[in-house]
Amino acid sequence: MENFTYNFFILTFSTYSKNPSTSSTFFVLLYLIGVIANSTTITVICRDPHLHTPMYLFLCNLSFVDLCYMTSTVPKLVHMLLSDNYTISFSQCFTQMYFFGQMATTEDLLLFNMAYDRYVAICNPLNYHNVLSKKNCIMFLVVAWLAGCITSITSMLMASNIPLFSNRVPQFLCDFKAFTKMSCPVAGFLLFTSIGIVIFGFGPFLFCIISYTRVIVVILHIKSSDGRKKAFSTCSSHIIILTMYYGTWLAMYLTPPLRDPNLSQVFNLALSILFAIITPMVNPLIYSVRNKDVKRAILKLFGYKVNEED
Repeated sequence: MENFTYNFFILTFSTYSKNPSTSSTFFVLLYLIGVIANSTTITVICRDPHLHTPMYLFLCNLSFVDLCYMTSTVPKLVHMLLSDNYTISFSQCFTQMYFFGQMATTEDLLLFNMAYDRYVAICNPLNYHNVLSKKNCIMFLVVAWLAGCITSITSMLMASNIPLFSNRVPQFLCDFKAFTKMSCPVAGFLLFTSIGIVIFGFGPFLFCIISYTRVIVVILHIKSSDGRKKAFSTCSSHIIILTMYYGTWLAMYLTPPLRDPNLSQVFNLALSILFAIITPMVNPLIYSVRNKDVKRAILKLFGYKVNEED
């Protein structure tokens, strides 16, 4: 890491935008919406006893992860845009890398847990409370957070010791993919990164596809149209979130570079914004709009009278 030990230079949209104040206002609004939406979801689930179920326990953790996701990137980005200072210190860069990696891995495993919850609820409902008991749910959450912590710390320590040929981070945040573009090829780091992507990226993604394929098959065999509609409604929000999260993730990490370097950089930045800012912001909004229990709890939180039988 010689010559680049103290500062890195972040390549943001300012390179392509002549009005950084407009960009900063846009990101502040996104951040505020995300903070309010995720905080409201957490508060509603914690305060309403009817929502103290495995599905909403996972959703509460997902909202907290999304809150941390946005906080690890947006405030620093806005500060750089407003100050016109795009340097970031060594400690700031790797602190951001740690929290971003921690939240990414934890969110992958939380989405895995939520898919498993819906799979058991629809395909094996008689054993739901045994399989997803309070003890098991807590264990699933502990594993998700510990896996994120261990993986992120290990990746961060490896990234901090690889030789770099540039201090220009080709991204609006410090992440592991950006460092692979700045570093000389190191077999151990590339191998570890690849294994991590397979285990914590493709693994949960494939499980979600398999579980929801089975869920859809079971739902289609339900004779009652009302039963099918109700079963689909309990899964639709999660399927939308999975599609957004993994769609942007796969596009960001697997799309080959475009021929035009500038166009390729803009495209990567746009995908990163969708993945790291837009998706965490809209997750709670999707659940709130499409989930009657959450909407009812939000109305109760703000003092509206709600018919519990609706």
